[in-house]
Amino acid sequence: MKVREISCGKMHELAIALDKAGFNSELIQKIINSENNKMAELMYASIVEKFTAKPEPVEKFTLFIDLGVITVPDDYVHGKQLDSLDQSKFYFFNKEITDLNFPKPSRILKPGDKLWVRAFKQTVSSSTTSEERMKFLSKMNAIHTGAQGASLVYQQKRDKLVKGYWYLSFDEKESLWKDADGYHRVPRVYARSDGDFEFDLGCFEDGWGDDDCLLCFCDTSVSEQA
Repeated sequence: MKVREISCGKMHELAIALDKAGFNSELIQKIINSENNKMAELMYASIVEKFTAKPEPVEKFTLFIDLGVITVPDDYVHGKQLDSLDQSKFYFFNKEITDLNFPKPSRILKPGDKLWVRAFKQTVSSSTTSEERMKFLSKMNAIHTGAQGASLVYQQKRDKLVKGYWYLSFDEKESLWKDADGYHRVPRVYARSDGDFEFDLGCFEDGWGDDDCLLCFCDTSVSEQA
């Protein structure tokens, strides 16, 4: 049996620490005298578990704005929604945001659809990946409405968008338009501090930062359960 040596100084520190924790000489003697040293083993196991346990995973996203419910207008036509936007109303409008480039989001909206929309902001200082964001949206039971969903947020909820942030409408990679360089582009609306708006495209393959908010679209039945 290997004997562990401890200096007199460390032994004194240990005795003081045990005394502060409420261990008197009687309790310590009971631990020493326990059958097969079981009490000491239990103490050791508890200490090891406490200091080697893996930390709880940090939730990387938190609610930023509850935008409420949007209703798809009665005159909404999926195949014409993006091309019908008045580009002159935007400070910047990416010319690649067209119905031709974004024809088939995962969820094709129809007139009368009602969706609960929230914006989530990341809680970590490091960048987050598109995969991490999609995983979070899946946990929230989100549906993916693509560029069309982002356009409706602009049309119906732009006054509620906090200035200085991008609002991204994610989708499955294969549903996103792929540019000439092979990047899958994510539709996003920017609320400028001067009150103007931009409608642009980010890259699914890039990382995202603190000012890139997630638009989370859910069927209104989810809001009733929340």
